[in-house]
Amino acid sequence: MSSRSKRKCPDIPIPSSREDAAINAAAKSDPHAQPLSVQQLAAMVPIKALRGRPKAASRKQLVSVRYSPEVLAYFRSTGQGWQSRMDRVLRDYVAHHARDS
Repeated sequence: MSSRSKRKCPDIPIPSSREDAAINAAAKSDPHAQPLSVQQLAAMVPIKALRGRPKAASRKQLVSVRYSPEVLAYFRSTGQGWQSRMDRVLRDYVAHHARDS
């Protein structure tokens, strides 16, 4: 049994309707703690959506391709970012040959 299951959870008191109304009235009377407007609530996004790298305009597809050892050795020897350079070379090739069609 884990240590979490041995811990006793604290009792959380639930306010009565009268207490809840008093809490809400006190909160609304505080000028620094006003409720959010409908527009503010609609503009909210989960924090998970804001984390990480921004989404690219054109998403790349994951594929499995076999290249000759010489091609891989060359691009890898160019250092970090070799896969992006390989992508750029292939895109340039496609753009050049698309004009010929």
